[in-house]
Amino acid sequence: MQNMVILGATGSIGSSTLSVIEHNPEQYCVYGLVANASVEKMLQLCLKHKPRVAHMVDSTAAQALKEALPANLNIDVTTGADELESLVTATQVDTVMAAIVGAAGLMSTYAAVKAGKRVLLANKESLVMSGELFMKAARENNATLLPVDSEHNAIFQCLPANIQANLGTCDLTASGISHILLTGSGGPFLTSDIAALSAMTPTQACNHPNWSMGPKISVDSATMMNKGLEFIEARWLFNTNKEQLKVVIHPQSVIHSMVQYKDGSVIAQMGNPDMRTPIAHCMSFPERIYAGVEPLDFFKVRELSFCEPDYQRFPCLALAMKACEQGQEATTVLNAANEIAVDAFLNEKIKFTDIARVNESCLERVSHSALGTIEDIMALDGQARIIANEAIKLIN
Repeated sequence: MQNMVILGATGSIGSSTLSVIEHNPEQYCVYGLVANASVEKMLQLCLKHKPRVAHMVDSTAAQALKEALPANLNIDVTTGADELESLVTATQVDTVMAAIVGAAGLMSTYAAVKAGKRVLLANKESLVMSGELFMKAARENNATLLPVDSEHNAIFQCLPANIQANLGTCDLTASGISHILLTGSGGPFLTSDIAALSAMTPTQACNHPNWSMGPKISVDSATMMNKGLEFIEARWLFNTNKEQLKVVIHPQSVIHSMVQYKDGSVIAQMGNPDMRTPIAHCMSFPERIYAGVEPLDFFKVRELSFCEPDYQRFPCLALAMKACEQGQEATTVLNAANEIAVDAFLNEKIKFTDIARVNESCLERVSHSALGTIEDIMALDGQARIIANEAIKLIN
């Protein structure tokens, strides 16, 4: 029986994780649930799953949850950064699902890694912002790191066991690997007229053709910044150089990623676009469990197509690949700027195409500061957000 803490319990990944747990109640126990401010959603989860701890980032929400919960459930409601760290590092906790979106998820995920936990990594920003430090902490503390993103999980499944056991320090060439092929659907605007992109609305950007996701990651999919962030994440997870890592547009989202070997073989992981599959794989690795997902029906798929990414259509992807080459300062700044820009777009303060403009303007102002600690990274993140907000004011 694994005791699990779910960071981002009220989001789409949290919901999918709880669904997998429901299908395997004899193997997993919900020890802690963590959310930002969604009191009603958290209340329903607490009533259903009865965790030992329910943590709300928002202190007002924590008080409201405490008042709403029946006393006889004996659920400890907490709030505050110290209490969150105490939860993810508790000796009773075996596994942490790191699914808080954005930079907000870094500190708690990093704490879980430093505590040597089994960490199911759905928060790609942890590696985008602090890849070298994060992977070093995982090695030094014997943490087990398993990638949840469907693409990275697919790559992981297609790699030999010696690579799976040495994430971050693996030698792809020595294992006969020539390329990692990172697939992406291209999002809702893959075939839209480029000239019309500036007029696209938040509703249109969030209307992903294959996946059901939250608003931020949906917009990132529409700009393909999500694939750019995944490119950076893959660089740290699989210790790649830029020649070994390629992005391939695959609109059907059936092949979740591929690994190409020097003998000409290409191994792909396939399945229906349902996050419960990679979640279940990470939860049970190296075993397999039932995820509640229907098997892929090849007679319904009919067609698999591929194309190269168009960087004029997806400038955010190009920016992320450039930042990856520049280094940790650039990727940290890009992530922060993008979070601010996407939020501004979702609140209709800027146009869809302005997201790339804000990101590019912030990258041009990257300061080459030493990033020796997580605190240094968070400080740079804060500075980048100020610069991004200034860029948005100039646009308006």
